[in-house]
Amino acid sequence: MKQLSILSSAVAAALFSQSTMAAVITGQVLDKNQQPISNAEIHVHGKSQSVVTDTQGQFKIDVDNKGQLHISKDNYIDKRVAINGENQNLVVTLTPTSVETVVVYASALHKNSLEMISPVNVLAGDELKDKAKPTLGETLKGLPGVNASYFGPVSSSPIIRGLDGPRVKITQNGLDSSDASRIGPDHATSNDSLAAEQIEVLRGPATLLYGSGAIGGVVNVVDNRIPTDNIDTLTGAAQYTHDTVSNTNTYAAKLETGNDGFNFHFDGTKRKGHDYKTPTFELPEEHDEHEGEDHEEKETANSVENTFIDSQNVNFGTSYVGEHLTLGVSYGRIETDYGIPAHEHHHHEEEAADHDEEEREESVFAQLEQDRWQGYMSYALHNNWIENISLRVGYTDYKHAEIEDGAVGTVFSNKTTEARATVEHKLGLWHGMAGYHYTESDYDADGEEAFTPASVTKSNALFMLEERQFGDVTVELGARLEDYQIDSAVSMAEHHHDHEAEEEDHDEEEAEIINYSEDFTNLSLSAGAIWQYQEGQSVALSVSRSERAPLSAELLSNGVHIATGTYELGLGYHIEDGEIHFEPEDIKQETSTNFDLSFRRFIGDFGYTVNFFYNDIENYYYQQNTGLAFDEDNGLTSQADADEDAMAVYQFTSKDAKLYGIEFDVHYQVTPSALVKVFGDSTTAKLKDDEGYLPRIPANKLGSELQYTVADWQFSLTGTHYFEQSDITAYETKTDGYTLFDASANYQLDLGPVDTQLYINVDNLTDELGLVHSSFIKEKAPLPGRNFSLGIRGYF
Repeated sequence: MKQLSILSSAVAAALFSQSTMAAVITGQVLDKNQQPISNAEIHVHGKSQSVVTDTQGQFKIDVDNKGQLHISKDNYIDKRVAINGENQNLVVTLTPTSVETVVVYASALHKNSLEMISPVNVLAGDELKDKAKPTLGETLKGLPGVNASYFGPVSSSPIIRGLDGPRVKITQNGLDSSDASRIGPDHATSNDSLAAEQIEVLRGPATLLYGSGAIGGVVNVVDNRIPTDNIDTLTGAAQYTHDTVSNTNTYAAKLETGNDGFNFHFDGTKRKGHDYKTPTFELPEEHDEHEGEDHEEKETANSVENTFIDSQNVNFGTSYVGEHLTLGVSYGRIETDYGIPAHEHHHHEEEAADHDEEEREESVFAQLEQDRWQGYMSYALHNNWIENISLRVGYTDYKHAEIEDGAVGTVFSNKTTEARATVEHKLGLWHGMAGYHYTESDYDADGEEAFTPASVTKSNALFMLEERQFGDVTVELGARLEDYQIDSAVSMAEHHHDHEAEEEDHDEEEAEIINYSEDFTNLSLSAGAIWQYQEGQSVALSVSRSERAPLSAELLSNGVHIATGTYELGLGYHIEDGEIHFEPEDIKQETSTNFDLSFRRFIGDFGYTVNFFYNDIENYYYQQNTGLAFDEDNGLTSQADADEDAMAVYQFTSKDAKLYGIEFDVHYQVTPSALVKVFGDSTTAKLKDDEGYLPRIPANKLGSELQYTVADWQFSLTGTHYFEQSDITAYETKTDGYTLFDASANYQLDLGPVDTQLYINVDNLTDELGLVHSSFIKEKAPLPGRNFSLGIRGYF
């Protein structure tokens, strides 16, 4: 409690040392040609105060202390100006930028996308609406360095630089999304892109603020369900889209209003679609060879069964925004039914020896429900060194049941409580943030596919992030100390599978229960700098070291995972003489040392971002094919001797690994109406000591995009080539390359007070067959075929 005492003393000192200084800052914002810029936002750093410039570019804002003004405007480079707490008159000149600048909420220190040391992408506005898909993975997979796990289009999670699952933190307004997507690739994320204001993708380690698991990056979905700015009028938006490839209809709406500091928010989305169509592809053989028979014809398909979606979600929020205090609360409800492709159960009735040519397969779908409450408090102090105290809290009650022939099969649930308290401060010439982060996750699974036992995971962490400017160089230092504890009751009855039938009395023995508890201390450190060596040009370098403890799925899994067609074992198990033993000794933390080097130009007609990265990971957790197979009758056998219904046994293991690569995004404004982009990425991921490549690493990609605007029309054409992936493990097959072309057209309608757009997007214009190498079911679920999305959206 020593840290809490120090923090309490600091807060008390701040509250009782308020300054009585008051001043009025006036000024004008101009462009390079000394013309006024209207509607530029002037914000007092660390406080809720903000104003916008009038038609003459002029503004006036009251301040009560020395600090910093943040001036921003779309298509211009942000500028920060120091103020001394006295009356001042400023003239601020903004420089045009070739890329959009957006404040990155996940940065914690109010940085925009061009000021970040770590590489970041932000999807917002119409670009986000055009690219929004039912899942985060499909929405973001076109970004450099980002791909998707792809378990069909309704269950697809982001992969960042070859890392996914628990290594990519998915947050909503800075708090964990708290679903079950990290337990298996067939479990969908619970975030909806259509309800988002913007989606931020932070590459590289973001463990300092968001937890030890985020060694790959963070995807932060930002919405306005708790308004943090005053809303003075009724505003809203509505959208309708129809997708032809799956006959999907999507409806979305948002309303916001406010009065006298009190603000209200509502948004909702409804989506209903059917199985999606594909180009004709060959279905994989299901080990059904008959003696003496040749397979003259392979079975083909032009759709993927069991990929429907029926989803609806609503979000309500309210807040009070005063001069110093902001208070808010929100509630969100998600109800989604979605099919799980290739998730099938086979009848193995002894009598069915004649093996009908078509084996009965039962479709399975997931029924997902989530209730999510969030609270927010922020207090801006009139103080020389403490700028802001904030608290975010959240509680999520998540459940998804897998329905088999109308009956509930396996039920996964996760109840999560989270709190993050931060103090933003200035200490001399350093500006930063210190905080405390608490999470508790109560996970349970009950049913045939409960391959991971129930567990309770708790973490308590202290973190600090500090920055200081040295001329044109900004230096950033950070540290996080985290206590991570996992508790579970492990049933030993599930861990011994005999090869031969046992006596009846053996079955009647009570299962031995082991109360397993383990505690880890994770330390993460980072250092970085960005050098603005010329206006609009910079180079950034960062180094970080992050520790991560295993999730319950990586540590304690022991059972059949039917969706992936495997039997999964965690790090805590050992196989000896055909039997599985629980021996969780000497579990070492995964330790990542990451280097990032970025070059950026964002001024004038030509701009680029080029990122080089190298990630050295000790004790990398990954699933390795053991060469064994499991079935209920014979237990563990070699895969060569296994029956056709047996499942390959994959076990989590830890070995040293390295991942390195490049990602880039280059653009050129050819004319005021035409913009050309070239983008791509390459990731190499292999075990050290020449032990081979890591499994399911996404293929490299290279793409180009042309954007053209004429009158009220906006057009774009994008081509992306995914290269062949032949860097594979012994139990993988290579994946052929393919090229996807996408096109879109938007038309701006003039309907008075309603800003309206008609749009048509064409995905996979040439109806190309594409298999996703990172998918567990790549041969059963190729990418969708040609899809026309037609829709209308309006804002008022």
